[in-house]
Amino acid sequence: MAIATLLPATTAFIQRAPRMLIGAEWVEAADGQTMPLRNPATGEQLCVVPRATVDDVDRAVLAARQAFDDSPWSRTRPRERQNLLWKLADLMQRDAELLAQLECLNNGKSAAVAQVMDVQLAIDFLRYMAGWATKIEGSSVEVSVPLMPDQQFHSFIRREAVGVVGAIVAWNFPLLLACWKLGPALATGCTVVLKPADETPLTALKLAELVQEAGYPDGVFNVITGTGITAGAALTHNPLVDKLTFTGSTAVGKEIGKIAMDSMTRVTLELGGKSPTIVMADADPGSAAAGAASAIFFNQGQVCCAGSRLYVQRKHFDKVVADIAGIANAMKLGSGLDTSVDMGPLISARQQERVWRYIEMGRESGATIACGGEQFGPGYFVKPTVIVDVDQQHSLVQEEIFGPVLVAIPFDDEADALRMANDSPYGLGASIWSNDLAAVHRMIPRIKSGSVWVNCHSALDPALPFGGYKMSGVGREMGYAAIEHYTELKSVLIKL
Repeated sequence: MAIATLLPATTAFIQRAPRMLIGAEWVEAADGQTMPLRNPATGEQLCVVPRATVDDVDRAVLAARQAFDDSPWSRTRPRERQNLLWKLADLMQRDAELLAQLECLNNGKSAAVAQVMDVQLAIDFLRYMAGWATKIEGSSVEVSVPLMPDQQFHSFIRREAVGVVGAIVAWNFPLLLACWKLGPALATGCTVVLKPADETPLTALKLAELVQEAGYPDGVFNVITGTGITAGAALTHNPLVDKLTFTGSTAVGKEIGKIAMDSMTRVTLELGGKSPTIVMADADPGSAAAGAASAIFFNQGQVCCAGSRLYVQRKHFDKVVADIAGIANAMKLGSGLDTSVDMGPLISARQQERVWRYIEMGRESGATIACGGEQFGPGYFVKPTVIVDVDQQHSLVQEEIFGPVLVAIPFDDEADALRMANDSPYGLGASIWSNDLAAVHRMIPRIKSGSVWVNCHSALDPALPFGGYKMSGVGREMGYAAIEHYTELKSVLIKL
């Protein structure tokens, strides 16, 4: 066992007084209430944070509104927004190990993996978005205006910041998801009120410190901690919010979408998934098995685009399943501070129980547990599990489990694979494992999914938009598409 030593700064941050950032001030909740955070690896209390009230949320939104309308931020030029984002990214790079340790303690994931994946991807994304700050363009248009044939006109289209952004993020990648929303918001000149997940606010609070250190004006970035049912709901309903952006479950996302439509608040929703991994007969079964195992077991399976449905052409089915089971059985589970560990705990006792219920449901229906199928503590651990002999319509196949549980089903031909891959309410990600490029290019346009990876899975890049079809959401994160979602178009017509 090789347990990483906590940085003094990590310990100090956890032990600090419970505060959240509203405007220029680090404040308690208005009523002084707090809520505990737990270390998923032990189940023990880690620290406490403020439990924000509706009044706290309203004050944060007002601070963001004033910063957007009246502060120096409203007059910043593109180059300034670019440089501030670069500064923020540099500060995150400086504190990368601290951020990774906070993510590990609060979320359960490996600190070593978090530093090279979560934190570095967040830094890279902010640097990518910094470049867009100076490249937001409008256009001039030659118009006809047929009702005024004798007049001359000058017309153009502006792209302007949407305004105050209410951002609500999930607990599986707390820092990265926050930066996916913060980057385009700051690049375009918006202001933000961030509500991190109930369970995982620590890196969001540290990010707020770094935003202040980078030199952003007060109120540009605010962080409120608390429950979704109170703080999240208050942010969603606040009439001063111009745009809502949410990453989380489909059920909650649908409710947020309905509320947003009532007030015509702009909204993007990155929601659940049940992504298929398709292994064709020409693929190398060993490579496909290793890729499929990574697709489902990375981050304990708590990934919205995790490859949780495995479809293997019948020729290779038994070998691929056996290889994945071998990989799963060899994985070491434990604390994310242990650098020898392959998989950490799930986020909470509630999530552990949810995943366990699905495994038991499979047993009760007669499915075969090829490996795993066990839970243990202390902490919230579920062994990586592979389930076979499952009907396509079973809940294990149709519903998002959000844990290290893979269901594997054989198929006979390309049409069969496509039919089963698309037979899902979700459409976030999919992967094809094949060396037959003709077949791959036939399949790609027929898969109903926002991302399709070939011979890899969940490979993300800041330049590629990410989001889903069907119940997996509305709108896109990353790429230029994100800039479009944080801006409004204004048409201007001047009669000369």
